[in-house]
Amino acid sequence: MRFTKMHGIGNDYVYVDCVRQKPPSDPTALAVAVSDRHYGIGADGLILICPSERADARMRMFNADGSESEMCGNGLRCVAKFVHDHGIATKPKLAIETGRGVLTVELEIKGGKAERVRVNMGEPILESAKIPTTLPGDPPVNVSLLVPPTAFRVTCVSMGNPHAVIFEQANENLLALEDRDLVVEFGPAIENNRVFPRRINAHFVKVHSPNEVTMRTWERGSGITLACGTGACAVCVAGVLTGRTGRKLIAHLPGGDLELEWSEADNCVYMTGPATEVFTGEWPSA
Repeated sequence: MRFTKMHGIGNDYVYVDCVRQKPPSDPTALAVAVSDRHYGIGADGLILICPSERADARMRMFNADGSESEMCGNGLRCVAKFVHDHGIATKPKLAIETGRGVLTVELEIKGGKAERVRVNMGEPILESAKIPTTLPGDPPVNVSLLVPPTAFRVTCVSMGNPHAVIFEQANENLLALEDRDLVVEFGPAIENNRVFPRRINAHFVKVHSPNEVTMRTWERGSGITLACGTGACAVCVAGVLTGRTGRKLIAHLPGGDLELEWSEADNCVYMTGPATEVFTGEWPSA
């Protein structure tokens, strides 16, 4: 099986072209095997690039633990780059089918290759039942979440997949955001808290100004990652909902920066960032 390793600001996945080759028979097991950073290729998960009857290509995304997720913003940018650079659809504007519907992407092309990608991530999902969470509010904004021995103030948003945003300023008992142990200590418990029936992605955020934040992520099914595109979009929305940021935002993540905008014109969230191809290879079995 031919594969390509790609990343969006450090959020790395193994990509398989299922347009030109047979898809893997067991993508769940394959995701676990290839993601292993000691015995596999090493990645945050597996993404299949498949044919679509509705768009230029279809993206299926599997976390490092083998669970299938609805969406991955950084992964979507890389899918768009692969589709363009590898000749599946050589257009500057593409439609990619995802677990949350068909999304539109615009490519910045240099030397015949896509370098940056702007994605219309669609409208945020703000109803608790659809996020989903049993926390009160549509959406829950600055709601108390008990993670023994700590109670956090969280704001929940779905971008096709669920997110819990924790602002440092709303949680006086939070350790310094730069302390990586904060994510390690609380991330797993938040992900698996009973108020999130489909688990959740947890983000710890420090606001520098109305248009600049720094964030760290515990990603559902993968643990600590260098970036989370849908999470950055959720942070942008949560910042507006809590009055902490404006609708245009630069998010600093461990792997790099993303430009975000929650548009008043169409209520959609737009994300812009790079996509990088690292190497290609052959996996012995699939």
